[in-house]
Amino acid sequence: MDLLDDLKKGKRGAIAKAISMVENDQKESKKLLKKIFKDTGNSIVIGITGPAGAGKSSLINKTAVALKKLGTKPAVLAVDPTSHVTGGAILGDRVRMSESTDSGTYIRSIASRGATGAVSRSLRNSIRVLEYSGFNPILIESVGAGQTEVEISNIADITVVVFNPNTGDSIQTIKAGLTEIGDIYLVNKSDLTGTNQLYDAVRDFIGDSERNPTILKTSVKKNSGITEFAKTLKKMMASKKELKKEKDQERLEAELKEIILNNIKEKIDGMLDSDKIFSKYLKKLQTKNSDPFEAGDKITKSLLK
Repeated sequence: MDLLDDLKKGKRGAIAKAISMVENDQKESKKLLKKIFKDTGNSIVIGITGPAGAGKSSLINKTAVALKKLGTKPAVLAVDPTSHVTGGAILGDRVRMSESTDSGTYIRSIASRGATGAVSRSLRNSIRVLEYSGFNPILIESVGAGQTEVEISNIADITVVVFNPNTGDSIQTIKAGLTEIGDIYLVNKSDLTGTNQLYDAVRDFIGDSERNPTILKTSVKKNSGITEFAKTLKKMMASKKELKKEKDQERLEAELKEIILNNIKEKIDGMLDSDKIFSKYLKKLQTKNSDPFEAGDKITKSLLK
């Protein structure tokens, strides 16, 4: 399979083709993953999240360039809100990241499609494609929509939360979930007024927790703090490598359970369509001769015989 050779060489066309496969063609995707799985799991995944408008895309652009200068080979996956028209991802991010693309960083948008499980599946397998192609670290940008953020922190080895001084009522508005997941908190757009208050608030509010996260200021406009952020990431990549093994064991267990449950759900959906007992109890339920729980228990018992 030439695709595998081309992936190993890090050829962009091959990577794009493989990630599209992972997103859209389950059958082909399974074949591909069978072949590459052994050679995956070695890259550090950095999740970058935070409220919309925090300036994540421009920041990731600059950070990818800085990480490359530090001798790493970064790639970026941007999880985009789905464009409802085409079902594809909105590519604004990619436009803002042209600089890092020019420096050889691979950048790809993945549509979030609104379904939580689907994000993690296509994301997990897209990460594997990039790992097989030799990228490390892999930066994931989330769209900043509640559920996806927490989901990304489950996939990432390092989670970065980005705020900016314009996020309204500063720290009071920050969702509780975000205060628990970050390894690094960035006050981005630090050229704006209100930066120091926000920085102090983040430090007081989050920095004192047991996890003791790193808190930094960055400004893309002034090009300040980016190198320090990249160096912090590189240092953290080394220290997280030891924890990664254990975390990966847990993730693989969760993934395996998810796959089994999905398989069973598909099988049962198919069985119910043609199941006589199901239609019998559905009628009873619809005519109020049974209640939902009794009907559900009876059908379940008959399926699990």
